[in-house]
Amino acid sequence: MPTNPGPVIVVDDDAAVRNSLKFALELEGLNVRLYGSGAELLADTDLPPHGCLVVDYYMPAMTGVELIDRLRGRHLDFPAILITAKATQDVHERAARSGVRQVLEKPLEDSQLVDSIRSALNSPC
Repeated sequence: MPTNPGPVIVVDDDAAVRNSLKFALELEGLNVRLYGSGAELLADTDLPPHGCLVVDYYMPAMTGVELIDRLRGRHLDFPAILITAKATQDVHERAARSGVRQVLEKPLEDSQLVDSIRSALNSPC
């Protein structure tokens, strides 16, 4: 992994999911930043130059793909992993159009998310 790969930025409206992801990812030695909504992340004026996004698809006010598109519009091209309870064909197509690296379905299995994050942090967008 690069010497300073940046944090894993987790955006999920469910506090229990956010906190459990933070716990699990920090056990793996990853630096994690949590946000409860897309608007909260977009309002952060101190975003790191590098990192990896882990974004829930189904959130109020803005989907995960809409958030990723808005970040890309600001030239924040972090690799993105979309997590969702319903990985429909439409979700996969929207994610692909937005440059999402991978769509993972909840509940997440074994080391699936950690492996995806490590891969994303080790390769260019």
